[in-house]
Amino acid sequence: MTKRTDMTRTSAGYFVSQETGIATDNPITTPQASPPDILRCAYMELVVTDLAASREFYVDVLGLYVTEEDENTLYLRSTEEFIHHNLVLRKGEVAAVAAFSYRVRSPEELDKAVAFYTELGCDVRRNPEGFVKGVGDSVRVVDPLGFPYEFFYQSDHVERMSWRYDLHIPGELVRLDHFNQVTPDVPRAVKYMQDLGFRVTEDIQDEEGTVYAAWMRRKPTVHDTAMTGGDGPRMHHVCFATHEKHNILAICDKLGAMRRSDSIERGPGRHGVSNAFYLYLRDPDGHRVEVYTQDYYTGDPDNPVITWDVHDNQRRDWWGNPVVPSWYTDASLVLDLDGNPQPVHARTDDSEMAVTIGADGFSYTRADETECKLGNQL
Repeated sequence: MTKRTDMTRTSAGYFVSQETGIATDNPITTPQASPPDILRCAYMELVVTDLAASREFYVDVLGLYVTEEDENTLYLRSTEEFIHHNLVLRKGEVAAVAAFSYRVRSPEELDKAVAFYTELGCDVRRNPEGFVKGVGDSVRVVDPLGFPYEFFYQSDHVERMSWRYDLHIPGELVRLDHFNQVTPDVPRAVKYMQDLGFRVTEDIQDEEGTVYAAWMRRKPTVHDTAMTGGDGPRMHHVCFATHEKHNILAICDKLGAMRRSDSIERGPGRHGVSNAFYLYLRDPDGHRVEVYTQDYYTGDPDNPVITWDVHDNQRRDWWGNPVVPSWYTDASLVLDLDGNPQPVHARTDDSEMAVTIGADGFSYTRADETECKLGNQL
């Protein structure tokens, strides 16, 4: 690990370094085969139990555009998207995630994906016709962490809705930004994702080097996915971006006006990690959706890694507001390639919730303070 003495503490309170400082004593073997060249997170396939209720939430409330639908499946996209979809909602018996899908740079990268994951001994399946409508030749795998990943290049093109201001709503969702995954061993996950070509942008650690979460990217933003320490494999959230924070406030006002404020789990607020303005919602099945804006560019080769102390209460909310316990405990199941829920394994390292949330349910403000934020106010 990179010691705190080898990091630079900034005036904002976080630390920066050129290395991640994250090491694992239980690594997944690095394949000899080259990894596929991933461009970005592209879509998520969610299984939902009530397709009509999910359509109301994602289309009528959040304003995603319907590309195509039938009695069992709904294909949705955000404003700026030109590929067929960013979100697939498929009706099923168990609410879960069927695929975290990434677009690759060329059709040839699919051969690399097959070789890379075959060498790792994973369940690897390829469908030249694609696994969903609108997407061609694709590779799906259960990766070494237990997550269902998909890689594809070919997609049908659809109209980009950026110029259709007559259709835009105040809370317009403009693009898919990232995934967030829950896994018991974050350092192990980070090393594997680095082998897959991802770079760490931010992480949360304590002074002893326990890693509680890490953010990793392919596109030049803070992340395409994050690994959050917890019982897993599970999906923490899928995130769509807006242009500005007032779009997020408009979503909150709309939910209030519709008497659907119970859909709001956390926020609105501003993260310390990523610097982004955020809102967390729960869909009718409990799948968590983040709405997010105003993070920062990370594309330079010497972009510094940001490390947050787990006891800095401004890491999760820049204003120091408490994190609700459900945000730490609840997450969606993930499926194998046959549609069966993956078994969930317990985290054995310290949990972020356990070291930062007091008996009264409120977050500690600083490591050397015994009372929680609201405890000081009551």
